[in-house]
Amino acid sequence: MLHLLCLMGGLALSTACAQKELATETVGKAPASAATASPTAAQVPLQDSTADKMLVFQRAIGGWPKAVGNEKVDYKHRLSAADRTRTLADKGRNDATIDNNATSREIIYLAQAYQKTNNVAYREGAENGIRFLLKMQYANGGFPQYYPDFSNYRHQITYNDNAMVRVLELLRNVARQKAPFVGLDAALPAQAQTAVDKGADCILKTQYVRKGVPTAWCAQYDEKTLQPAKARAFELASLSGDESVEIVRFLMGIDNPSPAVKKSIDSAVAWFEKVKINGFTVKEIAAPQEKSGRDRVMMPEAGATIWARFYELDTDRPIYVGRDSQVHYQLSEIENERRAGYLYLGTWPEKLINKEYPAWQKRVSTGGKG
Repeated sequence: MLHLLCLMGGLALSTACAQKELATETVGKAPASAATASPTAAQVPLQDSTADKMLVFQRAIGGWPKAVGNEKVDYKHRLSAADRTRTLADKGRNDATIDNNATSREIIYLAQAYQKTNNVAYREGAENGIRFLLKMQYANGGFPQYYPDFSNYRHQITYNDNAMVRVLELLRNVARQKAPFVGLDAALPAQAQTAVDKGADCILKTQYVRKGVPTAWCAQYDEKTLQPAKARAFELASLSGDESVEIVRFLMGIDNPSPAVKKSIDSAVAWFEKVKINGFTVKEIAAPQEKSGRDRVMMPEAGATIWARFYELDTDRPIYVGRDSQVHYQLSEIENERRAGYLYLGTWPEKLINKEYPAWQKRVSTGGKG
């Protein structure tokens, strides 16, 4: 029996988490091996209970929701027969999304489950998920946060929380037929490569250029004008010190990068160097006087370097925005609920600048792949 209840717990599972869960998942075995089964007996496919749950939640369009109502999807929880029936009846809902790792994590897990069990249902689930990603991509290469629900800011090209880049990385692995995307529909690799190429072109076109100099990327863009756009109240149009890192990593993964790709990467790294905040760190502290019981503060620390999540488009000044959508230039000036509940400062580009970018430069200069 399938089990799952959308209760508490985070939705965003990385590929590594999916691999770990698959490795520990109990797999039901067929009652008899091919050698001992009766010639007329139907072979029962191997099953993975988490994969089965994912198929229940897969929408008719091929993607997955991150939540149903206010309850997050959590495949570790049980699903009663009644809940299963009700969820299957909801297949037509338009809540499929790539936000918070939804859809990507299910496709990866189902493809892994197929490799382990050879269960055709899991392969078909993964293939339909990939087709959903291909369908939702705009002609200009961008990806919206939801499809086909375009309400509010869901229609915008979304780099926020690495949504679009995560999809492009998945599709690149499909195109390269990299495990676990082996043995899928033979038409998918070429289609995935086309989508990746279009996505890379969109990335180059959306890199924010100031006075002729490419800088970094914003979290959201208007899908028609390719101009920076606002999303949630505290997410104004601004350059991102976080999402821009994964965008650069994606570009560095391109084989035989063009001069335009190289320039984009070099420019973004130069921008990271320009806007870093030296001599400061951010720490979480106890704050009994606050409702949250904690706070985050920016404080001096010798040798430390951090970056802001948001930078003003035309000044590169770090900005801090609360739920009132007002720009502040000090972290301490926004409400505690946002300070304690959202990361406005971090070390996101550190590894990229110090290790990954120099290694990429060396590979490219010696004729190696990106």
